[in-house]
Amino acid sequence: MEDLSRDLDGEVEKIFDFEGICAQRQQVSSGSDAEPDHSLALLGKIKSRTVARGREEARDQGTQVGTAGGVRMQAALRVFFMLLFSLLSLLGIAANGFIVLVLGREWLRYGRLLPLDMILISLGAFRFYLQLVGTGCNFYYSAHVVEHSGGLSQQFFHLHWHFLNSVTFWFCSWLSVLFCVKIANITHPIFLWLKWRFPGWVPWLLLGSVLISFIIALLLFWVNYSAYQQFLIRKFSGNMTYEWNTTTEIYYFPFVPLVIWSIPCSVFLVSIMLLINSLRRHTWRMQHNSHSLQDPSTQAHTRALKFLISFLILYVLSFLSLIIDATKFISMQNDFYWPWQIAVYLSVSVHPFILIFNNLKLQSVFWQLLLLARGFWVA
Repeated sequence: MEDLSRDLDGEVEKIFDFEGICAQRQQVSSGSDAEPDHSLALLGKIKSRTVARGREEARDQGTQVGTAGGVRMQAALRVFFMLLFSLLSLLGIAANGFIVLVLGREWLRYGRLLPLDMILISLGAFRFYLQLVGTGCNFYYSAHVVEHSGGLSQQFFHLHWHFLNSVTFWFCSWLSVLFCVKIANITHPIFLWLKWRFPGWVPWLLLGSVLISFIIALLLFWVNYSAYQQFLIRKFSGNMTYEWNTTTEIYYFPFVPLVIWSIPCSVFLVSIMLLINSLRRHTWRMQHNSHSLQDPSTQAHTRALKFLISFLILYVLSFLSLIIDATKFISMQNDFYWPWQIAVYLSVSVHPFILIFNNLKLQSVFWQLLLLARGFWVA
């Protein structure tokens, strides 16, 4: 901008010098019978063209400065969301690893685990692995600027991604069912039978969820990789009729996770509705029997309900985020990619802390570690 101002001042000085010369010539010509000098008209044209050119150059340079500022702002926001995603991932990895270590130590000490602890340690282990895979692949493809190409490396990543997400959805559903059968006061014979039998089914349900999720993930991998092989054949044979990003993966895959993940989501919602109904009926019964609303049963219902409502919000957010993410609606070059990844992995990172602070065993160990860390810090 300073260089442009100096050039513009030089042009103006030239114009004023030329204007003085023209004025002298006009005085001379006015004293004679010569024809009038047209220098002043020429001077006006030069002035208007110079000013217009200066304004145009200033506008172009201002536009370039504004564009550079916008690019710097976008880069700063991208770095900020990448750091926020990294922090969230580290917290999630630490929390899930903490759950696995505490319950794993108890498993080694006593040789057995309660059904609730089985679900928690399994959920923590698979979430720990999911967080590592998701974080590593996100930063790897971001550093190499690899767009969704359907290569073999991304096929293996999608294999792990679908498998781990499906397993964690099922484990979360079994966790909600276990809370429902342990706390809800329902006198229906089927529910009473389920309340008696479900804790013994937990190991087999966990194993079955892993096997089913693995089989489905392999089928998705096979379909996707076969479609990519057909794409390569058409590409190298010169018979290209469509691009890869409009193949089976885009049109077929969003509906497959929607069907697969909607089953555990439905189980989760049914468990919550049963627990809400039980809490409502128990509160109505206490009111009509003139009992206090602060009795242990009502408090247990309320704590479980708050826990499941917070879990429901994270569960639904994760479900919707994964479905939209499967459509490849937001690419890696998009400015909203990293905020979107934060939304996708929010449940995996935040829910472990809810589990820790709602479990007396995990909570006591957590506070002991904090006190120990505080002692080392003070020392």
